[in-house]
Amino acid sequence: MPSSLYVSLSAQVAMENRMNSIARNVANINTAGYRAEEISFSETLTNAGKNDVSFVSMGDTYISRRQGAITKTDNPLDVAIEGEAWFSIQRGDEVAYTRDGRLTINQAGMLTTVNGEPILSTGGAPIQLDPEGASPIIQEDGEIVQNGQAQGRIGLFEISEDDKLTRYGGSAVSIDGVAFPVQDPTRARVVQGYVEGSNVNAMTEMAKLIMVSRTFESAAKAMETSENAQQEAIRELGSES
Repeated sequence: MPSSLYVSLSAQVAMENRMNSIARNVANINTAGYRAEEISFSETLTNAGKNDVSFVSMGDTYISRRQGAITKTDNPLDVAIEGEAWFSIQRGDEVAYTRDGRLTINQAGMLTTVNGEPILSTGGAPIQLDPEGASPIIQEDGEIVQNGQAQGRIGLFEISEDDKLTRYGGSAVSIDGVAFPVQDPTRARVVQGYVEGSNVNAMTEMAKLIMVSRTFESAAKAMETSENAQQEAIRELGSES
């Protein structure tokens, strides 16, 4: 089989992966704290006869860390992070990280996400509040004051650029390293009464979709041309014999 067919096929597989990534991003445009999915591609060279043949990789998926837009809600249990930090949440026996700061207080007084997952303090423990108490005041460093008394501090955690982020459902992520509490208060702060939205740009994703669709069609056309040329060669050789 001509190498051109394999080249076209590799391009189609790569574009299909890119298309699926765009679809996931578009589906989460309105998901609070969602981080867009991106794909990086690389070139693979193989020896085929006298010449090298260049193939595109299937693509390596990664999660963008770009901050999303912050919207004012005036809800005292809505918080957003300005800067490079993450909230820590408890999921069963595991810890995950999120930028979704839509919080709530459950009947037992525990501070949780809207999905009922405990928000963790700097020390990694759940935060307990008075469910019948006044609305909490949340300081820039994450400290929570309710009924005039400090009740704990929402943990802000830094994740190294070297640590790979893995989607963990919704806007949450897990990491392959260790997150550490923010030490420098100038690097990140909490703003109360605001929510961070998705960092997906709808116009950019639509432009990507158009580009990917055209590239996929071009690869399909190249494959069709190669197949037609091969069939024509076979017919000519057959008639000569």
